[in-house]
Amino acid sequence: MDSELNNIILNHQVTAILIMNESLQVKYANPAAEQLFSQSAKRIVDNPLSHLIQHASMDLALLSQPLQSGQSITDSDVTFVVDNKPLMLEVTVSPISWNRELMLLVEMRKIGQQRRLSQELNQHAQQQAAKLLVRGLAHEIKNPLGGLRGAAQLLERTLPDPNLAEYTQIIIEQADRLRALVDRLLGPQKPGKKRPANLHLIIEKVRQLVDLEVNQSVSIERDYDPSLPDILMDSDQIEQALLNIVSNAGHILINQANPQITIRTRTVHQANIHGQRCKLAARIEIIDNGPGIPGELQDTLFYPMVSGREGGTGLGLSIAQNLIDQHQGKIDVESWPGRTTFTIYLPI
Repeated sequence: MDSELNNIILNHQVTAILIMNESLQVKYANPAAEQLFSQSAKRIVDNPLSHLIQHASMDLALLSQPLQSGQSITDSDVTFVVDNKPLMLEVTVSPISWNRELMLLVEMRKIGQQRRLSQELNQHAQQQAAKLLVRGLAHEIKNPLGGLRGAAQLLERTLPDPNLAEYTQIIIEQADRLRALVDRLLGPQKPGKKRPANLHLIIEKVRQLVDLEVNQSVSIERDYDPSLPDILMDSDQIEQALLNIVSNAGHILINQANPQITIRTRTVHQANIHGQRCKLAARIEIIDNGPGIPGELQDTLFYPMVSGREGGTGLGLSIAQNLIDQHQGKIDVESWPGRTTFTIYLPI
């Protein structure tokens, strides 16, 4: 009777529930779990959890900890990738006795849209605060550089030995290099003149430039929405933002087998951009089949001076986001091994 009652309760839960053994092999899946994984219980049961998902943002080995500690654990920010779709979940794991064996009860709840939006807004606010801090520091560095360079030039004129000018030239060259770096850190502060422009023509320019950069060693596929109207924008700035993202992907893929980038455009109705409802927007997806962005970099990816690529300056994505922000748009990123997607939204 108790067993029947337990099954009735589990089967009617809206929370996805799995029961697993210490090897994380699934022994039971309720209907909500079937819906979550898009598979029947017959196909789920007796499979390890790792076979049901393509990627997890957490170390799955941690799920077995409750068997040793006897205490439940909860992680409220977990991403499982199922059928190339990321699922944002709150996961709770508890030790239970089931059929006279010690098992793991895994409860998975989808994070609500409101909570996801709140996380996005918090992350965007942190990114903006970091950029303001860096810009403030950049200004503080930039101010004395002019004086340093001028002093070196004056010193050069008064040197008794012309051979010593080699050293003042080093000071001048390094001051110029630092000034150029600071200018890149500051980035464009104001949007240029906006005019209606064809987004696909801009993307074609970007594709051709990246083809030349990587010597056509990376396949760039296009999937354009022909119904996309012209958009009011600064074409040069949008081209630069797209070039920074596509070029990054191209360089990461150069030494990979079967490297591919897909650029996809779509018209989106009722898009949510930083908490504001946008009636109509253009969505540009830049998808690559590279190794993915390391988890420790994903939250700070758009911060200045943060780079996941050897030899990268860490400014390309920061500048891209700044340019898109000036067009009242936003950039999202989802990444796991084998797939990274940058999604740009631009209001129409």
